[in-house]
Amino acid sequence: MHMADALLSPFVGMALMVASGAALAVASRRVQADGRDHIVPLMGVLGAFVFAAQMINFTLPGTGASGHIGGGLLLSILLGPSAALVVLASVLAVQALFFADGGLLALGANVFNLGVCSCWVAYPLVYRPLLAGAGPQASQRRVGMATVLACVVGLQLGALGVVLQTWLSGISSLPLGTFLLMMQPIHLAIGLAEGLATAAVVLFVRQARPDLLTGVALSPAVTAKRAAFPKVFVIGMSLAALLTAGVLSRFASGLPDGLEWAIAHTTGQADLPVVSDHRQDTITPPPDPATSLAGVVGGILTCVLVLAIGMALRLGRRWRILRFNREPHPPRID
Repeated sequence: MHMADALLSPFVGMALMVASGAALAVASRRVQADGRDHIVPLMGVLGAFVFAAQMINFTLPGTGASGHIGGGLLLSILLGPSAALVVLASVLAVQALFFADGGLLALGANVFNLGVCSCWVAYPLVYRPLLAGAGPQASQRRVGMATVLACVVGLQLGALGVVLQTWLSGISSLPLGTFLLMMQPIHLAIGLAEGLATAAVVLFVRQARPDLLTGVALSPAVTAKRAAFPKVFVIGMSLAALLTAGVLSRFASGLPDGLEWAIAHTTGQADLPVVSDHRQDTITPPPDPATSLAGVVGGILTCVLVLAIGMALRLGRRWRILRFNREPHPPRID
């Protein structure tokens, strides 16, 4: 669902850059204030993992389209919504700056559609008592269903944002009604797929390391673990990121993603041959080693960027404590 610069006017693109920048400023301030310095390495490796996971387009059977995860909800559940927004914005920035995926003018729009909608709007649904039940005794089934629903809501809002931002820009010939009818159903399917994958990860972590889940009421003994560095989990996610970027990314679907599919059907060009990586996708392309290299390099760049941001926020917090001889804000996990 990455928007391209060609869909946005300079005014709309800059307006969304300002809005996303303001959201990131608030998120950074909250990350700096919550005092969880031990999650900085986890932010880095999860950023690398989401970068790699976004490379893997999965085929949506019977549609001729593919999709990939956004990762905003998964990051929010493991890191908290503010830290998740910072990490996801870093992923999108690396993609735009080094891999021409999304473009600079569209960076604010992509941060808003993929990040703000999932991290700040959809994430709270995961812990609504009406959906997931109350407290640590909530059933696995209800937590899973709430996670899937939150993923769907986040992606539907993001897809709606793409349509409205394109329409407000007024530089494309895409009719609003038709584009909307193409975008929402295909991203509903993508949201369901991402929701199921996210729910599987969340339910596994809920059983194995419930202290890593934010927004959950836990016993004092389990809560105390949140101050400890999750060494095993960080190592495991690092290996998962390398495996995803270096191996699994080579077998991603070559079909157009949801946004490309919607544009093609809106313009009546759905019968054109699919082109992926400058090749016709009439047959399954052989795995490309360059894809693996790009995935590994991109993951490393993302990890380094997130670690640098996390360390800068931590140093800023310590400087404020020394300057004022007090905590700048009460510790919080949002």
